[in-house]
Amino acid sequence: MATIHRFEDMPLWQQARGLCNIVFNLVKNSVLFKTDFRFRDQVKASAGSVMDNIAEGFERSSRLEFVNFLSIAKGSTGEIR
Repeated sequence: MATIHRFEDMPLWQQARGLCNIVFNLVKNSVLFKTDFRFRDQVKASAGSVMDNIAEGFERSSRLEFVNFLSIAKGSTGEIR
């Protein structure tokens, strides 16, 4: 099995980026999000947080820290849901 050297090469991070794109497009095109600015900003921030936490955990020095950041990323997906 190949070693991943960049977080951008991780399928999990790529899926998180896809989720972020879906959320941003939904927010841009939905009437609900045009009137509730706080809700809009929170959902967008949560979507970005998933990618951010996967990347930050990958760049940390230990597997335990990476797992911790994956847990935080999972929490952000729950916030979006």
